[in-house]
Amino acid sequence: MQTDMPCKLLLALSLWLLVPSSEAGRQMPKLSDKKLCADAECSHPILIARALQDYYPGDCRFIPIRQGQLVYVYAMLKDRGNLFWAGSVQDSYYGQQEARIGHFPSSVVEETHPLMPASTEVQTTKWDFYCY
Repeated sequence: MQTDMPCKLLLALSLWLLVPSSEAGRQMPKLSDKKLCADAECSHPILIARALQDYYPGDCRFIPIRQGQLVYVYAMLKDRGNLFWAGSVQDSYYGQQEARIGHFPSSVVEETHPLMPASTEVQTTKWDFYCY
């Protein structure tokens, strides 16, 4: 019976390693029910902002930002006093980083170039907070 113990331990460890440890491919809690955008599809940037400090995301809904990077802002989440915005980071060399839209705290950036007014209120969907 004691010889079965290492086999069971190895099997348990193997199964544990197969359990997904990332947040990719799952629904995350909504940060807001509404967002402000330039258009109904949130396809046009509202403004360009520059990062004041580094931001390291807490989960997959958010994007990492380095101090000095330009951020194209596409939406401002509405329910929580515009605490979170959605946008994409533009690196110093285009193509150095895969384009990805995600959320970040509005406090880590400063507006540098307004582009379009955020006058269209849009309902958020589960896909706004889905981790791929």
